[in-house]
Amino acid sequence: MLKSDFYYDLPEELIAQEPIEPRDASRLLMLDKHTGAMQDGTFRDVLEALRPGDCLILNDSRVLPARLLGKRAATGANVELLLLTPHGNDTWEVLAGPGRRAKPGDELTFGEGLLTATVLEILEGGNRLVKFVYEGNFYHVLEQIGQMPLPPYIKKRLENGERYQTVYSRELGSAAAPTAGLHFTPALLDEVRAKGVEVAFVTLHVGLGTFRPVKEDVVENHKMHAEHYELSAETAEVINRTRARGGRVIGVGTTSCRTLESVGLTDGIVKPADGWTEIFIYPGYQFQVLDGLITNFHLPESTLIMLVSALAGYDHTMAAYKHAVEEKYRFFSFGDAMLIL
Repeated sequence: MLKSDFYYDLPEELIAQEPIEPRDASRLLMLDKHTGAMQDGTFRDVLEALRPGDCLILNDSRVLPARLLGKRAATGANVELLLLTPHGNDTWEVLAGPGRRAKPGDELTFGEGLLTATVLEILEGGNRLVKFVYEGNFYHVLEQIGQMPLPPYIKKRLENGERYQTVYSRELGSAAAPTAGLHFTPALLDEVRAKGVEVAFVTLHVGLGTFRPVKEDVVENHKMHAEHYELSAETAEVINRTRARGGRVIGVGTTSCRTLESVGLTDGIVKPADGWTEIFIYPGYQFQVLDGLITNFHLPESTLIMLVSALAGYDHTMAAYKHAVEEKYRFFSFGDAMLIL
């Protein structure tokens, strides 16, 4: 398939610039993956679509305040780092801007000296490897001086950083939010459980590679970025119990989907696992674990719309996106949602 097969025309005014209040007041497009039938509703309609005996799998990763604004120690020039991946011993792979100014040996300072960094090397692709120096706990320092790394298409300042976190986030490590989960409230999750739907968690730390454009014209030639995941014994048990009773395994977000499918089945069951995944899901992929998906509306020609097309079918997916544009749904991270069953 070609990357251009996944293009759709999106008016800029449909890109959501702020989250809706309350969280579960967003719209929901329900898509039947077998027939392509669509139904418009609100996010709370998820409750009606779920059945007793199903399970809902959510990604509990929490976004790091990973955007650091500071100065070059030697010149006082502004510098910005975006934390990507920890490499151990207080070293991180980062995006640096202005990029060409961050050279090996450069000393950087943030938060009036609460955090300092030395550029160690320039990595393939232009990212930097830096080593941080601080007192106390690194993540506590980040909470004090870091900013939320909102996607570049969001131009409006976010006043409350918790609105870019899910209500169930707990494992720090993501460079971007697993945004499908932003629609859930604690009360709605309680109602889901009360209906007889089990709720379980995986952890996949979202990397910024999620937002990188596909550069290859032929989809199959694209290489995915790696992201770290963990699926616990408790969650594996929930999934296996659901499958055994004929219930549906429904992922919340493409990150939950990628975790489930990275673990897959061994002798017909899901087993606990953790590691790094580079799984690339596009049309033709045969799902092993996932039956349904709650997801937001994704960028044209992105790996995320390709994943959705693999589950719902290419024609059904592109028709749903056309419908969403015509009906003026809100798109991307702070936008509306789609339920695929």
